[in-house]
Amino acid sequence: MHLELLLPFGIFAEETAVMRIVAETDAGSFGLLPRRLDCVAALVPGILTYETEAGGEVFVAVDEGVLVKAGLNVSVSVRRAVVDADLARLHEVVAKEFLTVDRREREVRATMARLESGFLHRFGAFRHE
Repeated sequence: MHLELLLPFGIFAEETAVMRIVAETDAGSFGLLPRRLDCVAALVPGILTYETEAGGEVFVAVDEGVLVKAGLNVSVSVRRAVVDADLARLHEVVAKEFLTVDRREREVRATMARLESGFLHRFGAFRHE
């Protein structure tokens, strides 16, 4: 298989001769082999594992994103990714950085929603005067 790991600003990794891929979704982890049917999956923050003929297993911490398999081409598009040989350290990265940022993003979105609703309420009151 041919694997492309894409970030918003460019290509993070590109591998050929990938034998298998394991990714995490909200329903659990699943594996891809070359003859698997084409599919699309929403990824959650976690560890993406792939194995190449030459390089062995590679572990990549990924943020949420999308995986698309079409034929022998697999594209994984995520917001952030980190490669490390130490699997325990990658789990720490996911727990600390990716999940913490998601919590902050939810807080910012909630604050923006309150500001927007306050603005619309005042605008509606101003319009009725």
